[in-house]
Amino acid sequence: MREEAQVGRRVTLAAVAREAGVSLPTVSKVLNGRSDVSPATRAKVERLLDAHGYRRRTPGQPQAPLIEIVFHELESVWAMELIRGVENVAKQNDATVALTESGTRQAPGPEWIGGVLRRRPLGVLLVFSTVPEDVKRQLRSRAIPFVIVDPAGDPDPDVPSVGSANWAGGVAATRHLTDQGHQRVAIITGPEDLMCSLARLDGYRSAMAMAGHEPDPGLVRFGDFHVQGGFEHAMDLLRRPDRPTAIFAGSDLQALGVLEAARVLGLSVPGDLSVVGYDDVPPARWSSPPLTTVQQPLQRMAEEAARMLLRPKDTKKAALRIELATHLVVRQSTAPPAGR
Repeated sequence: MREEAQVGRRVTLAAVAREAGVSLPTVSKVLNGRSDVSPATRAKVERLLDAHGYRRRTPGQPQAPLIEIVFHELESVWAMELIRGVENVAKQNDATVALTESGTRQAPGPEWIGGVLRRRPLGVLLVFSTVPEDVKRQLRSRAIPFVIVDPAGDPDPDVPSVGSANWAGGVAATRHLTDQGHQRVAIITGPEDLMCSLARLDGYRSAMAMAGHEPDPGLVRFGDFHVQGGFEHAMDLLRRPDRPTAIFAGSDLQALGVLEAARVLGLSVPGDLSVVGYDDVPPARWSSPPLTTVQQPLQRMAEEAARMLLRPKDTKKAALRIELATHLVVRQSTAPPAGR
């Protein structure tokens, strides 16, 4: 049986080589992610492998079981929370976590795919908005499962993903402020091309409308989820003659920038300005004052994504998308507006 299966595999690869007009070693190089194959030849071979339904069969687990996480940047505490979640599941399964920085927030860079095909991990977690078709095809042809965690965009229907309820989080943050009596509530959300940024902004607008307030377009800003961006936007907002009495920052890091801007301008928090963040990363509870924020369960999201990768093959399609709940954590950075 094993010999027949092996012969069938050789015949299939030989057929691919003939159709592609290349040698069998060239097909093998493509399968193993070697870089010494032209992009045009690689694409042709990959298309034929996909058309033949080729799936690489391995006799057992890789020698060093890996769960690979691919980020476009590794600078923030937000990324560390995801890494901790994957580590929790990896330890339970005698696996190692490998980190890769590649590409932009939309997709991994083209240089990454060759390396992951050579490493042949147990699975790949991608912190991007989408996975290009050629990348999906190559990963699937090598039987390497993948999941997008905290998707920045709207993943294709055939791409498993784990995210959180961003719209509900935006509603909860803003309603907390309007329930305290704030009417001039500003928002510094994330980049304009990210689905999570727009969902949090939609939640903000919905909560303002529910409270009977028309959002001032001048109080809506698109940030970058980093401290410096939050600081710069807050400085601009708080220097306005009709400055807001509260700011909802679309990440805790941006909220830390808002707190610093308030300090520079001599404003007290929450006496002169209320601030709500998003994510509930560890520094939020140690800021001055401790930050009211929306808890996004980053570690649990990463744990769920890692478990999806490690499920038996016949159950991997059980849940293509998981969305976890968010909830508000009230600390000391919010209060009713002065004079109320």
